[in-house]
Amino acid sequence: MTNIVITGCSTGIGLETAKYLQDKFITVYPTARDPKDVEMLKELGFEHAMQLDVRNPDEIKTVITKVLELDSKIDVWFNNAGYGQPGAMEDISTATLREQFETNVFGLHECTRQIIPVMRKQGQGKIIQHSSVLGLISLFGKGSYNASKYAIEGLTDTLRLELKNTHIYPVLLNTGSITSHFRETAVKKLQENVDIEHSVFKEKYLSSIEGTQKKVPFNEEAESVARVIHKIILADRPKPRYYITKATYLLGYLKRILSTSVLDRLLMKLG
Repeated sequence: MTNIVITGCSTGIGLETAKYLQDKFITVYPTARDPKDVEMLKELGFEHAMQLDVRNPDEIKTVITKVLELDSKIDVWFNNAGYGQPGAMEDISTATLREQFETNVFGLHECTRQIIPVMRKQGQGKIIQHSSVLGLISLFGKGSYNASKYAIEGLTDTLRLELKNTHIYPVLLNTGSITSHFRETAVKKLQENVDIEHSVFKEKYLSSIEGTQKKVPFNEEAESVARVIHKIILADRPKPRYYITKATYLLGYLKRILSTSVLDRLLMKLG
């Protein structure tokens, strides 16, 4: 039976993908950073749920070792863990930017580099990297998150070349707005790490906080991502990239056909 390890399963895409795949008779090893969320996963029937903070190389190694002890292989690894840090670049400290990268980029990279030798030894595998539409285009006040997702794009595009003559497939997911707690977490990070009161963008920040509960155009449920993950699992040779949500298709297309200045004017309206 095919198996998959998923990082960041406390809520949203990770959790819903784990539940969806389990219903499709895929062996799922969901992970979460907080022990309370690991217990929640076990209560939902994921007996092999494990604690994993992707910033901790030892915990990554422990998860890989336990899965191999239980199943002797890892078919798919889904690097899903991550969060968004809002704030204009001049308002984001280098320490805050580094923290964003620790989870979204360095944690993803450490998971990837530890799983590759396993997949080389077993002769096959799929590594799914959760990028974003914001790995394709940039939005005002999303610089930290944009940068982290652009970094994932570069790492994965290079990895695909390096693994070309193997049966290990790196796959990028470019998701748009998906129902989750992502926006609520982003607001908390904004309030924690940005001096809103003394920023020249104060009014814009306050407006964005007030608009958190507003419906986002082209939003889709987390099952949209889960269905694509299932499709990747079933594919002998998955595509290198999957767009999810109409917004991703639209903005990805506009990035290709519009001049930088015209695209910037459009993106300012969206930001």
